[in-house]
Amino acid sequence: MSDLGLRRPRRAGGAKRSLVLEHVVAVLADRGYAGTRFVDVSKASGVAVSTLQGYFGSREDMLIEAFRHATSVAVTAMDDLAAQVDDPWQQLVAMVDRGLSTDVATWRMLMEFWTAAAHDVELQEHAAALAEQYREPFVDAVRRGAESGAFAPRFDPAAIVEAVVASIVGLLYPVVLGHMAPQDLGYRDLVLAQLAFALTTSPQRDSGTPPEQTA
Repeated sequence: MSDLGLRRPRRAGGAKRSLVLEHVVAVLADRGYAGTRFVDVSKASGVAVSTLQGYFGSREDMLIEAFRHATSVAVTAMDDLAAQVDDPWQQLVAMVDRGLSTDVATWRMLMEFWTAAAHDVELQEHAAALAEQYREPFVDAVRRGAESGAFAPRFDPAAIVEAVVASIVGLLYPVVLGHMAPQDLGYRDLVLAQLAFALTTSPQRDSGTPPEQTA
């Protein structure tokens, strides 16, 4: 079994290759992991199959890199939000909002990849590494808030982060199946209220320094 932690994407193709990755993500969302072939991406992108093979090597490597690309976009968005907001609570609010507004196409792509990963040890390891990256900004915000005294966590901080991320990722199937809209404000408010309780803060949307809750 190869070590996905050491696996490096090919660099051929430059900017054109990056555009092709967007097509791979779209095809994954439409056709699913098992149904996405080089020929499908070729039709969607207008790039020859032989060129795609030069870019990515194998079909699996192409799909893994598409997953890495899509997840990296989400991670980068979280990092950018964290850099723009100093207050830990407002950072968490912004990241929750970003996560809950994930578009249906991205959820569909992730659903397909995670389904495949359930049957493939290498893909499981890769997915776990990317999930850890996704959690890092949440971990950092909770840690800073606790260190500054803004938060007084009622539970283990790692469990709090796991719960809020699970609340975001848990929207995958309801959103993909059309049972729930990503912009459901009632769900968003509940997630923030639960997070505020876990951190011993008040979920005030406009306050830079939410007051501490009473027991």
